[in-house]
Amino acid sequence: MKEKKLLSNKEISSFCSQLALIYSAGITPAEGISILLSDTSDSDGKEILTEILEHCNLGEPFHTAIDATGVFPDYVVHMLTIGEESGNLDEVLRSLSEYYEREQAVSDSIRSAITYPLVMIGMMLLVVIVLLTKVLPIFNQVFTQLGSEMTGISRSLMNLGNAIQKYAIVIIVFLCVLVLAFVFFTKTNMGRRISSKILNKFFLTRRFYEHVAAGRFASGMALTLGSGMDTYGSLDMVSVLVGNQAMQDKISNCKTLIESGKDFSEAIMETKILSNLYAKMISIAFRSGSIDVVMKKIAKDYEKETDNRIHSIISILEPTLVIILSVIVGLILLSVILPLMGIMSSIG
Repeated sequence: MKEKKLLSNKEISSFCSQLALIYSAGITPAEGISILLSDTSDSDGKEILTEILEHCNLGEPFHTAIDATGVFPDYVVHMLTIGEESGNLDEVLRSLSEYYEREQAVSDSIRSAITYPLVMIGMMLLVVIVLLTKVLPIFNQVFTQLGSEMTGISRSLMNLGNAIQKYAIVIIVFLCVLVLAFVFFTKTNMGRRISSKILNKFFLTRRFYEHVAAGRFASGMALTLGSGMDTYGSLDMVSVLVGNQAMQDKISNCKTLIESGKDFSEAIMETKILSNLYAKMISIAFRSGSIDVVMKKIAKDYEKETDNRIHSIISILEPTLVIILSVIVGLILLSVILPLMGIMSSIG
């Protein structure tokens, strides 16, 4: 039996958006699924929608039918349960669509920030290998014809090039393993979980991922509170979403403070889940009854800040990597050209 794979953020967002439009028009979930099924050409999509429709036709609640497919995250199932019980299913579907659309945007930004330097580093290595294995031997022949030989750095670099050629098969196998590892860590659910844990703990990326987790916290709280959940229950559900151990510990401490009598904004401020400014905004929002609106605003602010950070990192990496490549290539060529010029001038 083929193992079921969870839908991507983009697929969940699209599904919830379409169903929200259908449901807000007064059409039942079962009829809505039938409409989506008739417009779907993808075989996997048809299989999922058919399974949902079968459960709905048996009289089961919509969230039960969604859960039975095994391709939706528990968070989606829980939120749909709340939407059905509160009579706000269309609002929950719309909010879920916006939430997973933001998640997809953040994931795409992070992926581009990681992929770009890896591609640049790969190009740098390719250029350096070509210089060491193809260009330097040509210069060595020129030195030999002039009755001299390479010395010092240039000789060491040529020996390195010879070693690369000698162990080319081993290097190719190693590069293939790296490519497979990259695919595993970026394309599979298990790989993404492992890479996320590593990046969340790595000292160069820890602060950035804590910032992303704060944005996910605000976005998740906006969705759960806007759907009618209480604060404590919302914290329980959002804790699973943030994907960051440090943030999960803060949420756990926040729940403890609420149990001891602190209000939500005070607990947020003391645990430093969000900044003091955002904690004060939450305090005002609680008194005015617009906590979900404020949380959504905070989530959008964090999303913009995340994009700005990623773009600033890329803007720094691009010229830095180009400069490094230029310096490496320049040093390799100078290590050969300068001695060659000395020989030519002495002959002249």
